[in-house]
Amino acid sequence: MSVSEELDLNKLREQITTLDQELLALFAKRRSLTLNVAKSKAHQVRPVRDQQREQELLVRLIKQGRDFGLDAHYVTSVFQTIIEDSVLNQQAYLQTLANPNIEMPAVSVAFLGDKGSYSYLASHRYFSRRAEKIIEYGCQSFSDILQQVESGHVDYGMLPIENTSSGSINEVYDLLQHTNLSIVGEITQPIEHCLLAAVNTTLSQITTIYAHGQPFTQCSNFLDKQGNMRIEYCESTAEAMAKACELQDPTVAVIGSEEGGKLYQLHALEKSIANQTENHSRFILVARKPIEVAEQIPAKTTFILATGQKPGALVECLLILKNAGINMCKLESRPIQGRPWEEMFYIDVEANLKQIALQEAIRELTSITNFIKVLGCYPIEHINPTSVPSSALKAD
Repeated sequence: MSVSEELDLNKLREQITTLDQELLALFAKRRSLTLNVAKSKAHQVRPVRDQQREQELLVRLIKQGRDFGLDAHYVTSVFQTIIEDSVLNQQAYLQTLANPNIEMPAVSVAFLGDKGSYSYLASHRYFSRRAEKIIEYGCQSFSDILQQVESGHVDYGMLPIENTSSGSINEVYDLLQHTNLSIVGEITQPIEHCLLAAVNTTLSQITTIYAHGQPFTQCSNFLDKQGNMRIEYCESTAEAMAKACELQDPTVAVIGSEEGGKLYQLHALEKSIANQTENHSRFILVARKPIEVAEQIPAKTTFILATGQKPGALVECLLILKNAGINMCKLESRPIQGRPWEEMFYIDVEANLKQIALQEAIRELTSITNFIKVLGCYPIEHINPTSVPSSALKAD
């Protein structure tokens, strides 16, 4: 083969395309094998994850990758993603066995906004492993989402609960005080804010920005540097993107995700404009009935309680969890409507409601609190990447 043929761009692209297809086939084959692993664990009370084995796998792959001239960080990144996919698929499979009465060929989901909103993206990402078809139901408010689920109009509701940049979403916490729905799932969605426009324009031409209130808060540093831009609040990110698409105005931009913007033919003028480069939102999924969580899966339980107005009341509750060896991963206080200066406490613990230790802790809490209610037990969706020893990342 001549040099000119070797460097022929079209031929090189064809070769890359062929390799990509082969890689996809191998990824699919690997995924099917890991699902068989899940089936083998179905009747064993063994955790889905074996992080020691995962670490040994990564170290071995890094060493083998060096023989092919591959960088250790590159190999680690690729296989951490593969491991995460494997764990989530195994968890989804085991959950179908634990809840045989819940069939999901198609599900209906209520979320804030319309197509392209972060809630829309979170809904599709969550059910991509669980359902063949998603029936979308966009809502204009969080209370509307809950009402649609409570009435039976839809199967599930997707609600943002907290953000790494702007903190807890208090309106959702307040609404959870008064619902009979159960939390049945969670998902952490990367929030990658961009400044989007519908037509070819420049940042200096923009005079008006449309967005939901949360993105404005999360991008305040970027916006403060832009001078006299008019800010227009919208009910959702999707509404803002639809507005820009409709106006086709070179002076108008919106804050949203590049992925969502493509659904409205918007392009990014500026990327990564959030105050924090690592910006994520945690969403919870609610349904009319609680679910069972397979014992092989890490679980989270959420409950609310109200203590009496006496010194050390909350500390006494937290000591019950500590003495039971239960890790509390979230504590949020919200005022009780109609009862001035009294607080309702929302608590997330990393424990399965089936565990005796948690059941006994809840019984103790019931005896010393004015009110306690379990909002749901559900699988932990966030998968922490398996760490690799620093020595393995260093070149020989």
